[in-house]
Parts: sequence; C-alpha cells; structure tokens
Amino acid sequence: MDDNSMAVAIMAILALGTVLAFLAFPVGRALADRMRGSIKGAGAEELKALREDVRNELDGMRHDMGELAERVDFAERLLAKQREATRLGRGES
Repeated sequence: MDDNSMAVAIMAILALGTVLAFLAFPVGRALADRMRGSIKGAGAEELKALREDVRNELDGMRHDMGELAERVDFAERLLAKQREATRLGRGES
C-alpha cells in the first residue's frame, strides 16, 4: 500500500467514526432518557394517560379478585357445613 492510499483509508475511517458519533449521540441520549424514565414532549402526556389507564384497570381487577375470593370462601363454608351435616346424620336422634 502506498502512502496516498493509506492516508485516504485513515481519513475514511476517521470520517466514518465522526459520522457514527454524531448519529449515536442522539440515540444514546434517547436511550438514557428512556432508562431514566424522562420523556419530553407530547409523548410524555400520552405515557401518563396510558399509565393511568393501566392503574385504573389494575385496580378494577384487584377489586374483582377480592370479590371472587369472598365468593370462594362462602362456597367453601357451605360445602364444609354440608359435609359436616352429612357426617353427623343431619340431626337424627
């Protein structure tokens, strides 16, 4: 390789590195912001709204699960009472 082609190769590598650095910097900043949880602009309001919707839905599901647990407890008590009555002979003397 002669000196001119070596110089061109080095300049090309440096130019490519510079271009990649300029492209990577905004991408890197965006990734860091996302990891920190800070999003600027219209996306932040939309994200807040979506989070609120998810929280409301989760609260509703927790409420429903609580009601289901109460119903299961009630059904278990009825079954236990029925089994006990059958075992005791339903009050026969």
